[in-house]
Amino acid sequence: MPARTTHATTDDSAHEAVNDIRLRGRLAAVADERELPSGDTVVTFRLVVDRPARTARSASSARVDTLDCAAFAGPVRRRVQHWQPGDILEVQGSLRRRFFRAGGGPASRYEVEVAAATRVARAPG
Repeated sequence: MPARTTHATTDDSAHEAVNDIRLRGRLAAVADERELPSGDTVVTFRLVVDRPARTARSASSARVDTLDCAAFAGPVRRRVQHWQPGDILEVQGSLRRRFFRAGGGPASRYEVEVAAATRVARAPG
């Protein structure tokens, strides 16, 4: 008979994995819709998020982060396609690592898989 292993009882919710992203920034360019080899449709766009004012501890001179975003859900895809560069958006989703071939070898990229998106303000002008 195999030996039994006992584990201390703990609150599992305190150790539950979380992959939840919330970003607010400006749309960098018009969103791009494309069909994947699987037949799925995805809308991709870039979100430019300002960094907080530099602090004495910050070694980077970067003032913004530009983040790749991908929307697969129909309602989110349709909404994003109507927004203009410079619009302020708030997106919620999960960070994903995507693998693909580029230049004859494997490559990967991180992107935010958007589950919900809202336009907070229109681009000035």
